[in-house]
Amino acid sequence: MAAQKTFRKPLAPAIAVLALGGLLAACETVPMDGGFGPGPAPGVFRADDFAWSTRSGSASIDGRVDYRRNGQVYNCTGSVALTPDTPYTRARFRTLYGSTDRAAVPEAIVRARTVPDPNADYRSYVRSTTCENGCFSFSGLPDGGWFVIAPVSAGGEERVVLMRHVDTRGGRVSVTL
Repeated sequence: MAAQKTFRKPLAPAIAVLALGGLLAACETVPMDGGFGPGPAPGVFRADDFAWSTRSGSASIDGRVDYRRNGQVYNCTGSVALTPDTPYTRARFRTLYGSTDRAAVPEAIVRARTVPDPNADYRSYVRSTTCENGCFSFSGLPDGGWFVIAPVSAGGEERVVLMRHVDTRGGRVSVTL
């Protein structure tokens, strides 16, 4: 009987620690933003995620296209687009371009890829400008992350879409595609 008592005593603190650990592990943390449950799944369009990009700000992006491949110099062939970085666009661009940092992908490949929720209309949040002599500029931007997208071509070569992620923080950002 005495052996049983000495056997139980060392287990009592271990059981108490395990019980306390189990109680703490069962506690759920609540996000500080007041939301409950998980956020939107990547690839789901939510207009609220784009709201920040509609404000004006003091940031600007000055860009230049300097893309070459196979000895060919590529030039802008259309407008340059500036798309806000949101969970939706990040998932979309990861699928379309294989990256959320930078890419140069033939236009035919981009068009052939399938994205979730392809009919979501985020175009009203996309800014556009012309590319003249390989240069473009966006101004009056709020601080945030943006995707710069420019189609380029060279002679008879197939068109390529250049993509680059840029962060604005109240000043002038220079980017070369």
